[in-house]
Amino acid sequence: MNADPDRWHGRPCWAEIGLDAIAHNVRLLAARAAPARLYAIVKANAYGHGAVPVAGAALEAGAAGLGVVCVDEGEELRLGGIDAPVLVLGYTEPSEAEHIIELRLTPVVGSMQVALALSGSASARGVIQRIHIELESGLNRHGLPIDELVAFAERVRALPGIGIEGLFTHFAAAEEGDAAFTRSQFDALMEASARLPWIPVRHCSASASVLNAPGMALDIVRAGLAIYGLEPAPGIAGDLELRPALSLKARVARVIDVEPGGTVGYGRTWTAARQSKIALIMCGYADGYRRALSNKASVLIRGRRAPIAGRVAMDMCMADVTGIPGVSEGDEAVLIGEQDGARQDGGRIDADELAELADTISWEILAGISARVPRLYRRGSEIVATTDLSHRQPEPEAATRAV
Repeated sequence: MNADPDRWHGRPCWAEIGLDAIAHNVRLLAARAAPARLYAIVKANAYGHGAVPVAGAALEAGAAGLGVVCVDEGEELRLGGIDAPVLVLGYTEPSEAEHIIELRLTPVVGSMQVALALSGSASARGVIQRIHIELESGLNRHGLPIDELVAFAERVRALPGIGIEGLFTHFAAAEEGDAAFTRSQFDALMEASARLPWIPVRHCSASASVLNAPGMALDIVRAGLAIYGLEPAPGIAGDLELRPALSLKARVARVIDVEPGGTVGYGRTWTAARQSKIALIMCGYADGYRRALSNKASVLIRGRRAPIAGRVAMDMCMADVTGIPGVSEGDEAVLIGEQDGARQDGGRIDADELAELADTISWEILAGISARVPRLYRRGSEIVATTDLSHRQPEPEAATRAV
């Protein structure tokens, strides 16, 4: 086994994803939701973690299916050898009907144009294409109001080659603590279900309501953020021990001395108040480390926090390491995650911390980690798979087993 990241990619910036943490979180959430089945949401490259490896780990841990937002994401899973049910939760065009059937995807359908296209293609192949339909209950995005939904469902039910498998809605504020509005959406779904009793599968719960309202689980839950180890709202997981799966790391490329009064970075927004040492770290906003973190965030180097100095650039950022002895070229900097030897008072930087500093949400921090950042997948301390832009494979003896 070789756990040295430099052996696995050609960039001094990388993400490490713990597949054991993904599996742990999926098992906890599936147990919380039971007897409902858990669908792991792996859209947006599994929230930056990597769709195919995460999907494999989630399914091994007990997920019954997967959720994506578009046909291309479903195709990526199929090309990666994933054979589980895949629910396409976003908009699909009529022109994609044939491809959906070829890929054995289950789309959400909200228009007769798409329904007719799927019906024609499925009938020509002699198959039944399963679909889900969405109730609009307060989010005001894709779904149909209840009367329109019922009429639409009855029309589509009569089409050859189509089977309506699922009925669902999407909560607007479950993670915001708006229990009354969430309950009103749930009640609306129950009313729709009572008017369409022949639809066998109902679902509405995502991570927040799986954690704090398990009674709404119904037949399927759609778990996203929580399977990656983060809470949709502070404290919402209660005593459930979620484990963050992703770390973002980079190398120190250079350490320079800056005289008092010297400035660092574009716009000269940071000025040395003393004789200072500045570390150049090879991770920038093109990698997903947001420019809004300039002069706000910290990184971990040699087990201690070092504040970002100056503006985050496209490909790099700088940190003030004046108070950290011995920092040198090649040192590891942790931008998200933990570092061996880090002190308890500042030993972890998580996506929630960066989100607060950047005035955004942890979903955006994770999903924003770009494709050019290599992903290294670990089981325990062992790297078992990797993805990068070059699609290079590691030395054969290093890859001991597939994900």
